[in-house]
Amino acid sequence: MNAPSKLATGLSTASVSDALDSLGLPGSLHGLGALRQGQWAAGPVFTVTYEPVDEAGGTVGDYLDDVPAAAVILIDNAGRTDCTVWGGIMSQTAHQRGIAGTVINGACRDVAVATAAGYPIWSVSRFMRTGKDRVRVAAVQSAVTIDGVAIRPGDVLVADDDGAAVVPATRWDEVADIARRIDRVEEAVVEAVRCGATLAEARAEHGYHSLQTRKDPS
Repeated sequence: MNAPSKLATGLSTASVSDALDSLGLPGSLHGLGALRQGQWAAGPVFTVTYEPVDEAGGTVGDYLDDVPAAAVILIDNAGRTDCTVWGGIMSQTAHQRGIAGTVINGACRDVAVATAAGYPIWSVSRFMRTGKDRVRVAAVQSAVTIDGVAIRPGDVLVADDDGAAVVPATRWDEVADIARRIDRVEEAVVEAVRCGATLAEARAEHGYHSLQTRKDPS
């Protein structure tokens, strides 16, 4: 597999999602939105799973020391929005270390700090209440399932203004090639309309309506 962050440059989650559909692969993560407009990130996934604390206690963890540069951190806090699992210290440290971004199935806080640092975050929501003494790190670099999408460490995540999508590492080159072809077709449709064709004519000529139709039974 080629380096995903470089190969993904210019790809949108919309075209990646359509490519996944054409192969019958799940991957679009519903309900996760960008912290602010203009964000884009892509890279291999580094997974972190949280769980509620019990009488044994536990901490929110220092896993950030183990995340490689250019990775995308994917945190699964079971979609909880009543406490945060990411804040200002994490944003500033991750930015300084060259981590590509953070995607949270849960809540983040210290939005102004992340914005000032230019660090990209996607989450279900934002909320100021700490996760300390409420949740703890249960696993790092283990498989997770979010919105029915099974995600393994090293899978490729692409995120932008429309949300986040994950591609199995073994299918990344294939999905990226299809996504780029989809982009070319959509550009051709727009150009045909500019040259006088109707939208219906342009879409029919370039096979627009079947771009995302499933073609692979896998």
